[in-house]
Amino acid sequence: MTRAVADIVGTLGSGIYRDGEWHRAASGGTFTVENPATGETIATLADGDRADASAAIASAAGHQRDWAAVPARRRSEILRRAYELVVERTDELAALMTAEMGKPLAEARGEVAYAAEFFRWYAEEAVRIRGDARRSPDGKSRFIITAEPVGPSILITPWNFPLAMVSRKIGPAIAAGCTMVYKPANLTPLTSLYVVDLLSEAGLPDGVLSVVCTTSPGDVVSTWIDSGQARKLSFTGSTEVGKLLLEQCARGVLRTSMELGGNAPFIVCEDADLDTAVDAAMVAKTRNMGEACTAANRMFVHRSRIDEFVTALTERMSALTVGDGAVAGTDVGPLVEAKAVDKVDRLVADAVDRGATVMCGGRRVDGVGHFYQPTVLTDVAQDADLMSTEIFGPVAAIVGFDTDDEAVDAANDTEFGLVAYVMTESVDRGLSIAERLESGMVGFNTGLVSNPAAPFGGVKQSGLGREGGLTGIDEFLETKYVGIPVK
Repeated sequence: MTRAVADIVGTLGSGIYRDGEWHRAASGGTFTVENPATGETIATLADGDRADASAAIASAAGHQRDWAAVPARRRSEILRRAYELVVERTDELAALMTAEMGKPLAEARGEVAYAAEFFRWYAEEAVRIRGDARRSPDGKSRFIITAEPVGPSILITPWNFPLAMVSRKIGPAIAAGCTMVYKPANLTPLTSLYVVDLLSEAGLPDGVLSVVCTTSPGDVVSTWIDSGQARKLSFTGSTEVGKLLLEQCARGVLRTSMELGGNAPFIVCEDADLDTAVDAAMVAKTRNMGEACTAANRMFVHRSRIDEFVTALTERMSALTVGDGAVAGTDVGPLVEAKAVDKVDRLVADAVDRGATVMCGGRRVDGVGHFYQPTVLTDVAQDADLMSTEIFGPVAAIVGFDTDDEAVDAANDTEFGLVAYVMTESVDRGLSIAERLESGMVGFNTGLVSNPAAPFGGVKQSGLGREGGLTGIDEFLETKYVGIPVK
């Protein structure tokens, strides 16, 4: 039987972790974590500051040499055991995620399975780090090329996927042999604290991972960046914050990888299978209440199919049950905080003021908790704010188009380029559109592209580098070349 959330929280650490021990904040400060469905406080954690950050990066730097020397097979075994423990603790992790973030339990369990796969994938990649040895073209030298850990790495995750984002960063860092300082989102830090204890149980040596929870992320992260001890930063979050971090990292020439904002287009061609398109739209729009960088933000539907698509999507969205994610039968949980509801409400109101028609929803839900109705909007003006702003809520904005070229141009008319979706029964048409889309990922007749075995990331202002897949570990490795004269 799964323990009650209160009992799980009672076993978690304080919020600041280094050298294998939990600590109070140097200042003595604390902050609270709330359940967005009920408004209830579910935990009080240490609120770290610059002093805690300094101690954490010093610990990571001090353990880097010893950790890098640990055999790859040993790092692999730690990750494999972490994978097994995550799977074993699925119910507890899911309950904790639902309590702090709001997503329905079924989705939370899906995230646990997804997150666990990053540990398993990088357990396998840890022992397959590649190198090379060959003669120079002129035959006078031997080249020995190795991949070495980049060094102490700063990891920063968002609030919307509390388990998947941490495993997607910690997995390759462990596999590569990097020590880490980690800042979880202060809105949803509890799942991350659970993972810290789980990794320790899996055999991760003390000092390899340090954690600082904080409500002053700028102070903590800038301390790490400016310390001279960090060599890498991996960030998932908004483009606005990512740009600031890039400027800061430039001062110390830190290696960076960033998964930033999205504004995903969802294109339904005239030959699309309607059932497939609507199923994919529901996944791409309502997963995680729409609070995902991969969420379909702008739906472009061929005018010959728009009426039937709108009718089918409105029927499906109207049938969704909104409520506490911990209650059986809930399809759409709360948004993460009151500000999130205010933002979605403002975007919808702006679209309506510019001529959009509300087919369903369109309002916040009265009462306790941060809920917003699943919403379908048609006739959305191109200059409506939600066409250029990440909605991060259960709102589908639909626009008609006449030609594939028109749809591609509209889809690319954004500074973002994380993911796009194409619905068509023609492979040639789908591939042609996919090749022209300015996006790091494309879902072809699917609303779900995320997979630990595939590279995740975007182009333009959606980020730098990739996570997952064969390339994910490369973000934590440096290439070294040794030249040896042939005698």
